[in-house]
Formats: sequence, structure tokens, C-alpha cells
Amino acid sequence: MARAVMLPLAPGGGMRAGAPSGRPMKAVAADFIKPSRRLTSFERLEIYNRQYWFRLKDCLYDDYPGLRAVLGDRRFERLACAYLARHPSQSFSLRNLGRRLAGFLESEPRWTAPHEKPALDMARLEWAHVEAYDNEAKPPLEAESLLAAAPARLRLKLQPHITLLHLDYELDGFLIQIRRAERLRTQASNALEERRSRPRRGLRRRLRPKPLFLAVHRHRDAVHYKRLEPGQFRLLSALQANATVAGACQAAAGAGAIPGDFAARLKSWFETWAALGWFCRLR
Repeated sequence: MARAVMLPLAPGGGMRAGAPSGRPMKAVAADFIKPSRRLTSFERLEIYNRQYWFRLKDCLYDDYPGLRAVLGDRRFERLACAYLARHPSQSFSLRNLGRRLAGFLESEPRWTAPHEKPALDMARLEWAHVEAYDNEAKPPLEAESLLAAAPARLRLKLQPHITLLHLDYELDGFLIQIRRAERLRTQASNALEERRSRPRRGLRRRLRPKPLFLAVHRHRDAVHYKRLEPGQFRLLSALQANATVAGACQAAAGAGAIPGDFAARLKSWFETWAALGWFCRLR
């Protein structure tokens, strides 16, 4: 029954007439479901088949409003069906449904052409949003534990809910506007919803390539997007790769000459990140 329920729908939105084995689905359904007074075995199974797929698509629809805005609803619908056919749900939680979406877009760019790059960036950003929303938060670093630490040996771990992104498009403000519009639409009447759907095309037209370094994180139970300088991004990425604090600071400085105020900037960065709780408590 699970195999039948998880079988992708026909293009018209109903259950397919034939099983992958070649048998008619009417015969497959009759193997394990009896007809009722009003419904055939096929029709009873179709109810579960459709509801399963509608729920999966609804989940992607809710989790990826930015990608929907980039592609449009119809193209997003086709993308969602292709993705779910390739990567069906493997988890008890629908929270994990989009885990492989960015990789799918990289391997199958035809679903997002001619907006491949902004669509991929948006998928990465929205998955980072999911991670920041409910991934683990470990006990934060205590400043006193650093007093006797040697930077050449010290390794700081970032919180699991933090994702560092190097994007080709400035999508943080775009996504914030889209999510705000989505919230308004859920509270609006159908007439207001029709008027508010128009700016999405205008927002899409304003997308222009511009590099962005971003940390997506959770603070006080809310998801935030914090822009980073290139040096900050290199430093935090090095820490995520298990570099020592000394090695990460060297990575932040880059290959050029170290600025005279670099130590003061480092101090300010670490103070900000520690105040946000980005570092995990030392073992």
C-alpha cells in the first residue's frame, strides 16, 4: 500500500492508471483494498495517493516562497513534482523534505532556466532558513573559559543552526519582502490577495547579480540574516572547517598585508558573535 500511495500522480492530478510493473492500478488496488458501497478499490486508494502528494507539495510551497517568486507558481509546481519524484520523502518529519533541493537544482538546471543562478541561491538560502529555525542550539560559550586558552590550539565550534552562505545575488532583502507579502496574503481577502500578487513580478525584475556573504542564524527564537564582510566570512568558514582561532584569524586577514587596526576589528567581531551566542561552550 505504501508503494501505491507514494506513486507519483498522473499529469491531471489523479492516480495513475498503471503501476510501474505494468499492471493496471485497479488490479493493484483490489489486491489489498475492498470496494465500499460508493467507491471502487481504485477510488479509495486514489484518495490516499492524492492526499499524500498534495501534502508534500504544500510543504514545499510553504517552505520555499522565495523560489516560487523567482520561478512563478506554475514552474514551481513542475519543479516540485520532478524533485519529489527523484527524491521522495525519506524522513518521519516533512521538515527535511527540501534537504536535497539545492543539489537537485545544480544537477537539473533545466527546471529553473533561465533563472538558474538566482533560483539556486534562493534554494540554498531558504534551506538555511529551515536549519536556523529549528536546528539544535548547544549551550553557548562562556567568556571566562577563554582566559587561559591559547589561540594557536583553541578551536571554537559554531552553533549547528548557523549556515554561512556566499551567494551571487543579494537575496536576503528580497526574501524578507516575499515572506512579509506571504503573511499579508494569508490575512487578506481574495480581492486584496489579487492586488498584492502583482509586486512579485516587479521584485523578480529587480534581481541583479551582486556577491553577498551571509550568516543565517537563530537568535531569541527568531531567524535572522546577518551580512558579513569577506574577512568575517573567511574567518567563520575556517572555524566551521575546524581551524584553530589563530588559523582562522590568519584566513580572515587574507594574502595581503594585515591592516593596522586588524586586532581591534577582530576583537569587535568576536564580541558581537559571542553576544549572539554563535559559539558553543568549550568541552
